[in-house]
Amino acid sequence: MARRMNLRIAAIGLSVLGLARPCLAREPAATDWPTYGHDSGGMRYSPLTQITPQNVTALAPAWSYHMRPANPVNAAPTAAEVAQRAAEGLPPPGAPAGARRAPRPASSEATPLVAGGLMYVTTAYKKVVALEPETGKVVWSYEVKTSGQPSLRGVEYWPGDDKSPAEILFGTRDGLLIALDATTGQPVSAFGASGVLDLKTPEILQGYPRSSYGLTSPPIVYRNLVITGSATQEFPAKGAAGDIRAWDVRTGKLVWTFHSIPRPGEKGHDTWQGEDWKGRSGVNVWGFLTVDAKRGIVYMPFGAPTWDRYGGDRKGANLFSSSIVAADAKTGRYLWHFQIVHHDIWDADAEAPPTLIDIKRGGKTIPAVAVVSKSGMAFLLDRVTGKPIYGVEERPVPKSESPLEAAWPTQPFPLKPAPFARQSFSLADVATVTPDLEAYCRKLVVDNKLQTGGPYLPTGISTPIVQFPGYQGGANWGGGSFNPALGLYFINANNFGQIAQNTIAPDGTPSTAANPVLGRFQQPSTRLMCQQPPWGTLTAINVNTGDIAWQSTLGVSDNLPADVQNTGRPNVGGSIATASGLVFIGATDDSRFRAFDAKTGKEIWTYRLGASAHATPITYLGRDGKQYVAVVGTGGSFLDSPMTDDSLTVFRLP
Repeated sequence: MARRMNLRIAAIGLSVLGLARPCLAREPAATDWPTYGHDSGGMRYSPLTQITPQNVTALAPAWSYHMRPANPVNAAPTAAEVAQRAAEGLPPPGAPAGARRAPRPASSEATPLVAGGLMYVTTAYKKVVALEPETGKVVWSYEVKTSGQPSLRGVEYWPGDDKSPAEILFGTRDGLLIALDATTGQPVSAFGASGVLDLKTPEILQGYPRSSYGLTSPPIVYRNLVITGSATQEFPAKGAAGDIRAWDVRTGKLVWTFHSIPRPGEKGHDTWQGEDWKGRSGVNVWGFLTVDAKRGIVYMPFGAPTWDRYGGDRKGANLFSSSIVAADAKTGRYLWHFQIVHHDIWDADAEAPPTLIDIKRGGKTIPAVAVVSKSGMAFLLDRVTGKPIYGVEERPVPKSESPLEAAWPTQPFPLKPAPFARQSFSLADVATVTPDLEAYCRKLVVDNKLQTGGPYLPTGISTPIVQFPGYQGGANWGGGSFNPALGLYFINANNFGQIAQNTIAPDGTPSTAANPVLGRFQQPSTRLMCQQPPWGTLTAINVNTGDIAWQSTLGVSDNLPADVQNTGRPNVGGSIATASGLVFIGATDDSRFRAFDAKTGKEIWTYRLGASAHATPITYLGRDGKQYVAVVGTGGSFLDSPMTDDSLTVFRLP
């Protein structure tokens, strides 16, 4: 007791002298879901155990929130409705003057957050809302005042400290960063201009004021900094920079900038030829940043340069494109990088969250980062040094047939793990799921003389190629989740090919060829893929050995006969893992939400949603002591699945 009293007196003395640690940040509860990846390192792992492989089959909807504003009664008719009634000899439909109609259905990829007793989610209808996480009751709603929608994939939460209240931070598609009081939804007056910060600075726009620039994914918080990536254009080549920036979370003041395309004198500048780097767009983190909070390191997964399917005007390896880069989170100082794809001409962005994991090997625990991308390969790196843990080798890849293109002669391949997605295609791989599909696909390949092979087959010039993985991956922005107790890393992936071809004008200007067969390698009328299934997978990698522990088919094709429906489906979104041994995932374009046994990969629970859930779910403990699981399902995304719902659906056990 005396020792405890002495410690208390000492602490009071330090406070009086001004030596106590100021502005201590509050720690969110582990049973909440306070950031996109659950923790800043992006494991997407919850310690909750109420819902188990044994009882998950009883999981049922508890409540839902409809994001689309309701259609007002007697809404004003559209011009088309008036014209149609006139054509039929009918009077115009009546409606009160000034009445408004509900907006059209829109796609959301949002992951809600739960922290401090509230749930926060962005909608595709210009709003950010706070809900009671046990009931779905709206606590507050904030509407973006400009033309831009809030971040497509959600918000970030800052827990506040002893001087400042908790904040909700999110970007908009038109380049704003907005800070709201997490309790009231009111703009934080000290942040930027009354809670709003314009990210489109002259340095970022690079002399292209009309360049596309915004945020589609949430930023990430480290201590008192909010760190932002960006969504930039993919074409044309010149436009806004994809630099990473950190801002004071209380004031919005710029603290540091990391140049994604190195400037003269910076490391990596020599990987660009001449002035090809100047004004270049792309090389941006449109996906997710993660942070090693203990070591103060931010991990940045960069996308391809513009144009992302042609590099004749940007010869060289093009750092830091399609790379994972580690930097000091306090200063933005470069620490290390690993380039996943050299001189990227396949749109093989490294946009998935770098997942911070621990690998147990040779009696030691190695702090590691797991990196996946559209390439369909997983790289396990030491997260302090960037060195591959299981080895990586450079292998020769095909040359481009374009004399203007300088495709990089080799690409990195991990020795372990094995690729988790299809890397090549030949005529022997044509789908035989149904005779009609086989006949269509075989004719498509033969009649159009499609080039086959892979991996890293350069885009065709004289004739199109079949590219695997296609522009959607492999893994996409959803990335992976990790169960540290099992040492298993879970990745959902597409085997979704692309028919690709470039047209190069005499002056070297690239464009997409006007060829009617270009696009997804599928039968358009059925949306069935032209190569043998599986077309979508969920894979578990044992990070302690580098081996694939299991791979399961993810998704069904409802328009096929029952005995061949288990094909897997294209998917976008991510999974989460729980301490009870479950993996929850939506993602597929078949409108299902699923739970898998983490140890075996067996699908043990399936629920049919109103639309496909192209988003990452969450799980959390309510104030009523019950475990909930939540997912947004609206359809849409780049998979173009039907947008037949607008719901955030929340499940719990009876």
